Amino acid sequence: MSRRSGILEFAVLGLLRESPMHGYELRKRLNTSLGVFRAFSYGTLYPCLKALVANGWLVEEPGSAPEDARAASLAGRRAKIVYRLTAEGKEHFEELLAHTGPDTWEDEHFAARFAFFGQTSRDVRMRVLEGRRSRLEERLEKMRASLARTRERLDDYTLELQRHGMESVEREVRWLNELIESERAGRDKRPGPDQ
Repeated sequence: MSRRSGILEFAVLGLLRESPMHGYELRKRLNTSLGVFRAFSYGTLYPCLKALVANGWLVEEPGSAPEDARAASLAGRRAKIVYRLTAEGKEHFEELLAHTGPDTWEDEHFAARFAFFGQTSRDVRMRVLEGRRSRLEERLEKMRASLARTRERLDDYTLELQRHGMESVEREVRWLNELIESERAGRDKRPGPDQ
């Protein structure tokens, strides 16, 4: 499974844990939850949904009342399919939610993980936040070392771009420090399942 499909699987299961949805609504919620820079097309969403159904983690149900389905068929439209999380799907999502390995700290996965922190236990949130901070601190050190070695060979615009990148990482580290301190103090933004 590719990284992107793993993120999509995680996000779909997380959203369907909240309530059953049809594909259009699910795509809208994915784009809202994960941001406009991570837009998912129907061409990636529907194959993911089919795979989740095949694994037994979701079931497809008709989404319309019988009279609506008849009207839709007369108009040449298909009735909407609603996707619902199965007990096995919920269990699988719980396993994914509890995972705190290095991939959860990476750029690709962190935003999706963070979007579901409200459903995540405090100890898992702490491990993910601390891992992310550690990863970014390593990145920051590499950026500083690289800039120190190459500064005299770079033009002003490239230097500005490098500075901007470092400031972005520094800003995220400060934000993570605040979140970690808040978690340690027991101040949650919203109560999670363990509170």
